[in-house]
Amino acid sequence: MTVSQSQMLNQSDYGLMLKSFLLWTGILTICLLIIGFPVGILIVTVGSLLAMALHSVLPGVGILLVAGSVIGIQVLGVLVGAAILTFKGVHPSNVSWLPWMRGEANPQHESTYAACPLTCEVTTSK
Repeated sequence: MTVSQSQMLNQSDYGLMLKSFLLWTGILTICLLIIGFPVGILIVTVGSLLAMALHSVLPGVGILLVAGSVIGIQVLGVLVGAAILTFKGVHPSNVSWLPWMRGEANPQHESTYAACPLTCEVTTSK
């Protein structure tokens, strides 16, 4: 009986690690696409210069080689980052800058409407 319980515990640990890894992969991919946009522009610029340089040496394969390596390095970076965070035991719900993972609203955000600077201070009197 204790052997089956320890196996179940290990399977649930693997499930939690897989869930954490998949969540980190998604979060890091979104961060790479949104926050890393200026870095992405630099990577594309360097990649296009490399492709032009390799085009004279390898006319058909140079562009495919550069594009594949740029995309592969980015995918590998996301997967390695997610694996490191997972194996260190950092779950996305424990991170302070991800309050939406815990189901909490952002209490610091207050909506301001476009007409509010003109009408919010106005009081009506009869």
